[in-house]
Amino acid sequence: MESNSDNNNMGESKSRYKKQVHLFYCMECEELAHKVAAQSQLITLQSINWRNFDDGFPNLYINNAHDIRGQHVAFLASFSSPAVIFEQLSVIYNLPRLFVASFTLVLPFFPTGSFERMEEEGDVATAFTLARILSNIPISRGGPTSLVIYDIHALQERFYFGDHVLPFFETGIPLLKQRLHQLPDADKIVVAFPDDGAWKRFHKLLDHFPTVICTKVREGDKRIVRLKEGNPADCHVVIVDDLVQSGGTLIECQKVLLAHGAAKVSAYVTHGVFPKCSWERFTQKNDEGSEKGFAFFWITDSCPHTVKAIGNTAPFEVLSLAGSIADALQI
Repeated sequence: MESNSDNNNMGESKSRYKKQVHLFYCMECEELAHKVAAQSQLITLQSINWRNFDDGFPNLYINNAHDIRGQHVAFLASFSSPAVIFEQLSVIYNLPRLFVASFTLVLPFFPTGSFERMEEEGDVATAFTLARILSNIPISRGGPTSLVIYDIHALQERFYFGDHVLPFFETGIPLLKQRLHQLPDADKIVVAFPDDGAWKRFHKLLDHFPTVICTKVREGDKRIVRLKEGNPADCHVVIVDDLVQSGGTLIECQKVLLAHGAAKVSAYVTHGVFPKCSWERFTQKNDEGSEKGFAFFWITDSCPHTVKAIGNTAPFEVLSLAGSIADALQI
């Protein structure tokens, strides 16, 4: 039988191995960084002076550089456009060289993930290019960089990274499952996948829900969404995918599901990219002519620009990655 002192010693031992992490962040991720720090007293926010010279090139300064020697350091990045990648890479390449105990890069959205294959000679797989750039982050005193990415587009992309980084692939699906269990019609949820690729990525994480699979078939010059298998009738159907750009496929899936008797349709994507404000297609005031708009559209805060633009506009709800990121920083 264990004594109280033994239990106390075990508790002290567990807490002793928790890391105090100094978290830097890009300007876009300031709000998310503060949410991450609020999750744990073990996370301390640090700052960088993000400035530019007159010619437009970055003029950067890492504050408290001497104080982070021997400390565990992380950087929260957002590669939302090519224009911001260089300045962030400049910091990312510098932090491990400041004699830190370990370095973790949190890149919630890997932006070139959907450009991972070549269909004909001359195509450039930019997913591989970005993976090679990140694979050359300098090694810190603690070893290779830990790289945290959420719901990367294609599972094989984990093999694009070299041995100087340790990719850690996380998912936002637990946030969705938690939210679905809170719904009044939780017992009527059916998960729909817009294509076989989404099914391969997510079905094992959602295997306790009934599922529907859609598919795209070519008719002439058009690609038509059809119901491949499953029955959405009289259910609240939630379309699940890793990311959304224009949203055209989700809207076509919604129409098919409603035509097959779905009571209502919602959607979840980890990464709401929505270039050119395409999220406006999903607002209740503009439902593309379908009889019903989306009941809910859940996204995470992996794309800060989108979260800021959407605000509290229905049907959108933001499921924050902050708690998951805080946990990942302790691995």
